[in-house]
Amino acid sequence: MSNTSENIEQKTPETQGELRDKVIAAIKTVYDPEIPVDVYELGLIYEISVFPVNNVFILMTLTSPSCPSAEVIPVEVEQKVKEIAGVNSVEVELTFDPPYSQDMMSEAAKLELGFM
Repeated sequence: MSNTSENIEQKTPETQGELRDKVIAAIKTVYDPEIPVDVYELGLIYEISVFPVNNVFILMTLTSPSCPSAEVIPVEVEQKVKEIAGVNSVEVELTFDPPYSQDMMSEAAKLELGFM
């Protein structure tokens, strides 16, 4: 039995990395209803952490504190990540520090929105 636990321990970092990739892919399916770019490419995701037992923590922001979708986007991010097989729990925390700016967008988002 100890051999099995050794294999699990050796696979954990790879598994967490793979799960993080799946979390990013899920987040990329969430869009701000007013902007035709996903929230990941917009730069709204500040941190993604995958902890042991596949607990996921996401620190994110919105384009502004008065964003009309403030109630919808974080809930949708949480729901999409919870749908991933193997995810145990998801916590999404909103922050406005640092404040969002267009500099946080990926080059792909800037191109899509005509900023480049």
